[in-house]
Amino acid sequence: MVEELTGASPAQFARAIAAARTAFDDGRWSGLSMKQRGETMRRYAEALRKRADRLKELAILEAGCPTSSTVMGAQVHAPLRMTDEIVDMFLTLPEHEENPLPIHERVNPYFTVQSLKLYRPLGVVSAISAYNVPFYTAFWKVVPALMAGDSVILRPNPLTPISALIFAEAAEEAGIPKGVMNVVIESGLEGGQLMTTDPAVDLVSFTGSCTVGAKVAEQAAPTLKRLVLELGGKSAAIFLPDSAERAAAHGLQLCTSHAGQGCVLGTRVFVPEEVKPRILEAMAAAVANVKIGVASDPATQLGPVISAGQRARCEHFTAAAVAGGGRVVAGGKRPAHMDKGFYFEPTILDVPDNSNPAAQEEIFGPVVTVIGYKDLDHAVAMANDSQFGLSAWVTGQDKVKSLEVGLRIRSGAVNVNGAVMSSYASGGGIKMSGLGRERGKEGLREFQMLTTFNIGG
Repeated sequence: MVEELTGASPAQFARAIAAARTAFDDGRWSGLSMKQRGETMRRYAEALRKRADRLKELAILEAGCPTSSTVMGAQVHAPLRMTDEIVDMFLTLPEHEENPLPIHERVNPYFTVQSLKLYRPLGVVSAISAYNVPFYTAFWKVVPALMAGDSVILRPNPLTPISALIFAEAAEEAGIPKGVMNVVIESGLEGGQLMTTDPAVDLVSFTGSCTVGAKVAEQAAPTLKRLVLELGGKSAAIFLPDSAERAAAHGLQLCTSHAGQGCVLGTRVFVPEEVKPRILEAMAAAVANVKIGVASDPATQLGPVISAGQRARCEHFTAAAVAGGGRVVAGGKRPAHMDKGFYFEPTILDVPDNSNPAAQEEIFGPVVTVIGYKDLDHAVAMANDSQFGLSAWVTGQDKVKSLEVGLRIRSGAVNVNGAVMSSYASGGGIKMSGLGRERGKEGLREFQMLTTFNIGG
């Protein structure tokens, strides 16, 4: 099945932004109470859930996610349960709070004053989503913004545009007012540039590469828009000496997690130097028989990367790793039996140190870099020696030591012997991995305007 979509023109993007601005300013949605919006958003949740089968189909066809992949949970099932959770969280957040003024500031010879923090709808949100989990990355922009009372313009990645249309279909079915939820698609950049520069836009929420994220920030700067940027990562995964053998399964999991196309994946694997040869051998054996094939085949473990350009990136950094003193332990090339499609073998790289190009740059493919450490101080130092800071992973049987290591890592999220995908736990990056937070209370507040409101008498 082939679907062709005609991208919107810059003029159509401008009309969508204007419609969102008008819809916000006249209060047709922003003027409703949180409870009233919640009632509509629960209908929205149901309308989205009705489209679950279509969303799974598009995750396979658009993003190339294997139908049997565990990542299908993030592609479809997690966001479909999370809409109601977002509504619930918003309804528990106070819409106003006391500022803790000391008594001598509250009462003086001239007046008494009450000082409040008011949380109100922010305005118009430009939502620009990624291709790897297109519905999920758009979801955590669209749904919180709508529940907050904002108007939204959603531009999906040009490589995965179709699933974004479901947000508009569901909005119409749920009765969200016209102009509040807008979806615009394009194959180029002009529309996205307008969404980051137009003075009518109040916030830009972007998920994608660091390079484009920096450009978004630059474009938004003249009008000082609020930014939420969820960007790239090169997450460290430290295996303590008592758990080094578990690194082999970790390598397999990385490669088969949507062909390594995940910004939080722990693709820099740190193991003790003395056992590194054994770990590399076990990791190579673990990926040796991975079933590479089309995403629609239930037997497929490793599907394609998103594009020819992304496959070329995997090839480039594999070659760069070798040029920098590393070696290919497994994979490292296109599979010989796949003459069509953007496939790359599960690849294990043995690199001498953390300065290797494959350890410093995000590859976004089924490529794992393994680095030896002398001691845990050395491992932590290398983990923090990165331009990124999105996520990190620590695995160890010694829970106290694992926690101590985790607390020393500088990252927006640190996962010690486990992780969660929850509406209630926020994530976000430091350094080149981004600004602001998504999910959790902190992520919801990003879409609201905070006003200090002082009442005297």
